[in-house]
Amino acid sequence: MIELDDRGVLVLTINREEKWNAVDYDVILAFQDALEQAERDERVKLMSITGAGGKAFCSGGDLSVFHELFSKEDAFGMLSKMGDVLHKLFILPKPTVALVNGTALGGGCEILTACDFRLAKENITFGFVQGKLAITTGWGGGTMLFERLKKQDAMKLLMTAERYSASDGKCLQLFQEVFPKVSFFDDSSSWIDKLVAQDVAVLRAYKEMMLQRVDVGKLRKNMFLEIERCSLLWESEAHHKAVQAFLKK
Repeated sequence: MIELDDRGVLVLTINREEKWNAVDYDVILAFQDALEQAERDERVKLMSITGAGGKAFCSGGDLSVFHELFSKEDAFGMLSKMGDVLHKLFILPKPTVALVNGTALGGGCEILTACDFRLAKENITFGFVQGKLAITTGWGGGTMLFERLKKQDAMKLLMTAERYSASDGKCLQLFQEVFPKVSFFDDSSSWIDKLVAQDVAVLRAYKEMMLQRVDVGKLRKNMFLEIERCSLLWESEAHHKAVQAFLKK
């Protein structure tokens, strides 16, 4: 669901509450549409991403859909589509904010990592849990995480494949702010108000200044090398067994 409010905030809500806002092909299309609108529409000052309901921000890829992908070629087709989306999100010439209003797991953490800012509700948990499915991050999120955090902190989040608290995320500086559950909507909205009070040309200029510090071509290359590595692991017996065990829960 894509909505533009009167402040110039384009809100993309992952609207699959019954599936813990897991990403399927329709969600990928929604991301593509939202990014296109955010870039071309001068009314848009900022893009925010959140999840429907209060349980989940995004639980990653929908394994009930993607479990049918067996070969590395099949996996690469899906993974590269979302990898392209997240690269475009990272380099969008306007600020982006992840409103982490619920659990963020796997690919959900890759999505929030692609955003410029991350605001979290105090009771949420997050985790790059891909390792528990015998794969790595598959949408380029690992590469982007190394841009956001100290390398040892990024390695810990990726290699442990554990869940962490919102306060852990704040300590690591992954989350810029953690707000109380009861006031998350109001607090995050007030936080965004301070950004969108500026003219869109100012916001664009500062985003460009930040992106000048990043080798965007190298970032994309490394993201797609990451996607290739994940594709190879995707077709492994260990991954398919882990997926089947997950789906039987």
